[in-house]
Amino acid sequence: LQSLDKDRGFLKAGGVFDDDQIDSYIELKMAEVMRFEMTPHPVEYDMYYSI
Repeated sequence: LQSLDKDRGFLKAGGVFDDDQIDSYIELKMAEVMRFEMTPHPVEYDMYYSI
């Protein structure tokens, strides 16, 4: 997503996408990434939360 943010010129060529569309996509996908990163891995449950 960082690379997409830095190199978006090829998507804007010919008016296919504009900055608002790309920014919205990045924001949507970053929310998915944050949810994934904040979710414990099954091994963490086994190591730290099991009785």
